[in-house]
Amino acid sequence: MARTRRKLFGELRTALQDALQYERGREIDLRVTAIPKPAKAIPPNRIKKIRVSLHASQPQFARLLNVSTNTVQSWEQGVRRPRQAALKLLMIADRNPQALLDASFPPYAQG
Repeated sequence: MARTRRKLFGELRTALQDALQYERGREIDLRVTAIPKPAKAIPPNRIKKIRVSLHASQPQFARLLNVSTNTVQSWEQGVRRPRQAALKLLMIADRNPQALLDASFPPYAQG
């Protein structure tokens, strides 16, 4: 975990230095060159642990992920595996549950 934090800090520091140079009018390349690796499969028991950590029922968890309750049940039973976007959302929920909750219930402007 500490190694990940150091790497993240280094990346943030580099990004801020690049932004500062850009703001000062220097020509720099701001293209993204590091593309994340595809998400790895998540075993059924881990999916259930993620759901339980959010204190969500299967229907509630399904709504958070924008999938059906049957899909969540199938994942937890090992009948089906989450793919693509759902897998990314599960990874976010696993690493930062609050981020998933914040994305699911964004504050809306009053007016």
